[in-house]
Amino acid sequence: MKFELPQIPEANHTPVVQGLLVLIEKLIEHTQKQQEEIDVLKDDIKVLKGEKKRPKFKASKLDKSTDKETQDTSEASHDDDKNKKPRKRNNKKSLTIHRDKRIKPDDIPEGSRFKGYQDFVVQELVIHNENIRYRLERWLTPDGKLLTGRLPPSLENRHYGSNLVTYLLYQHHHCQVTQPLLVEQLREWGIIISTGQIDKLLSEGKERFHEEKDALLETGLTYSSYITVDDSGARHKGKNGYVTHIGNEFFAWFSSTASKSRVNFLTLLNRQQGTYQLDENAVDYMKKNKLPGHILALLTSRTTMNFENKAAWLLHLETLNIKKARHQRIATEGALMSALLQNTSIEHLAIISDGAGQFNLLTHGLCWVHAERLIHTLLPMNEAHKEAVAGVREQIWRLYRQLKAYKQNPCAEDAVNLSKIFDNIFQQKTSYVTLNQSLKRLNKLKDKLLLVLKRPEIPIHTNGSEGDIRDYVKKRKVSGGTRSDLGQKCRDTFVSLKKTCRKLGLSFWEYLHDRHHEQKIPSLSNILKLRLSEVT
Repeated sequence: MKFELPQIPEANHTPVVQGLLVLIEKLIEHTQKQQEEIDVLKDDIKVLKGEKKRPKFKASKLDKSTDKETQDTSEASHDDDKNKKPRKRNNKKSLTIHRDKRIKPDDIPEGSRFKGYQDFVVQELVIHNENIRYRLERWLTPDGKLLTGRLPPSLENRHYGSNLVTYLLYQHHHCQVTQPLLVEQLREWGIIISTGQIDKLLSEGKERFHEEKDALLETGLTYSSYITVDDSGARHKGKNGYVTHIGNEFFAWFSSTASKSRVNFLTLLNRQQGTYQLDENAVDYMKKNKLPGHILALLTSRTTMNFENKAAWLLHLETLNIKKARHQRIATEGALMSALLQNTSIEHLAIISDGAGQFNLLTHGLCWVHAERLIHTLLPMNEAHKEAVAGVREQIWRLYRQLKAYKQNPCAEDAVNLSKIFDNIFQQKTSYVTLNQSLKRLNKLKDKLLLVLKRPEIPIHTNGSEGDIRDYVKKRKVSGGTRSDLGQKCRDTFVSLKKTCRKLGLSFWEYLHDRHHEQKIPSLSNILKLRLSEVT
């Protein structure tokens, strides 16, 4: 249902009229929210009936829209390309030929001369099971000892070969194939295996992969100039939880937890070491977040300033009789922040997020795509409001294009001009009161939105994190939530390794195969360190 208010001349905008307009806008917004809730309930009813839901609201196309300027400059060349047929890639010359099969013509007349070959290359995939019986020789020595041959280390006391394990990991974590389908597929190929054995092969004995995944975060935080972050839902043991993504264009790291608070994010940045520290950095953080002075005095009155784990820290707070949840939260955040700064060279790091409060740490930048959603999700009530929203969005798009150009060629003079353009956009007044409130809200975030003027190397959106976490969401929708702590850990680990391999230009299949055989590929953290060093 659309609501249209008549245009009121400026001369009639008395305080009473303006107040009534604000009340009407709020009433309409409340009604529209109720309608959205009703639509959601209708969708749920349709699902229960086996029907399809209505399509969801489309995401902002701000970032794609800003590419129009580049497209316009090369419009002539694009027109020429339309008439050309796409070139077919011919990589058959680089194929390795595993087997030659010669075919003679039928009924070759006597006296014919051989004139070489006409090659016809066929690519085939050979799939079959191969059962190997290892016959371990047993020898009895003169002194009575029984010597027995040893299995290859790659078998790890399993009755399934390393190629089969590699295939299972690749199919399950890369191709999103569920465990029941894997069991069915392998049995059709002649492999005798159970669902429980599949689960063990996918989750047990993966310590080296977990260690390699954890090393990615330490290297990424130490050598990166920025990270983008995001989170999403992740059910575990039948309860709602969250998965947090940390990464950039060279690596991706995921961790599932029961919370998405700032304490949780700081714990992840500390690589879950669980250390707490009270020093000047902690005191500064607590003061900035308005921890009462008498609580701060209690915390700094003791000589013990380092705590090895969460239990020791909570005992310290209990001893000081600090029981209020807000006071405990701020004190814990400060102690974790201090430990992070002490143990990691992270002062240089910029954190780019969608504006969620838990990520507001260190040098914090905001995503322009998420910021612009405050404008394009508004529901104008008349034509004047629609024109105001469209005009503001066009101005934001234009500024966004200029910021992208600035990243390519930073200039102090351009930075000053872009800052003024920002002020003109977000300090303007329109006839749409709700739009004005959104602009005012975004204007307060100027330093975070224009961080790129000081740090041109950082992105101005979190599209990378959104794309990375989409794979995790897809996995959640296909396979559901995790049921065991080990299963949750493996899901986090292998999605992190898979996305990082893709960003580093490595084949995930070759990586998994290498880790079960020669182990010639260097650790991903070493490759990541080299790439990041080249960038800086």
